[in-house]
Amino acid sequence: MGEATLTPEDLELADALARELAMLIRLVQRSARYPGAAGMDRAGFQVLVRLASQGPQRAVDVAEAVCADPSTVSRRVAALVKDGLLERRADPQDGRASLLAVTEQGLAALEHSRRYRAEVISATIADWPREQRRQLVELLGRFTADFQRHDVPAVLASRPGGGI
Repeated sequence: MGEATLTPEDLELADALARELAMLIRLVQRSARYPGAAGMDRAGFQVLVRLASQGPQRAVDVAEAVCADPSTVSRRVAALVKDGLLERRADPQDGRASLLAVTEQGLAALEHSRRYRAEVISATIADWPREQRRQLVELLGRFTADFQRHDVPAVLASRPGGGI
């Protein structure tokens, strides 16, 4: 849909969605300060999930996959390695590079953190009918995939908050 074809209702709905997303992002960021018994922050959780589900990878590939700056991921990786949750392995295809891999301790911490987050989310929507919970997951997944595919102009992407 091009800008010229947007109706006032389209803009109103998009603005409302942007406000709700901004509030959700703030709530997620706030809750990241209270990571639960596992002690896993949001950034570490994302890195571990990626490596646990996709296998060992270079840090630059992890950064791209989690939509984060490589320097940010590098700092997070250093902390995870120090904590024994990740390990560096030689890349068999390039001896100068290393791959990041989740350790057994990392898998246990990830599962513990996943469980904690699932319990919090489950409690939040416990009184929703099961079908609405499924719809939320489906629609949010669809929105995320479509948003990721959409080419946001560089001028918007460079704004604080990514233009939203």
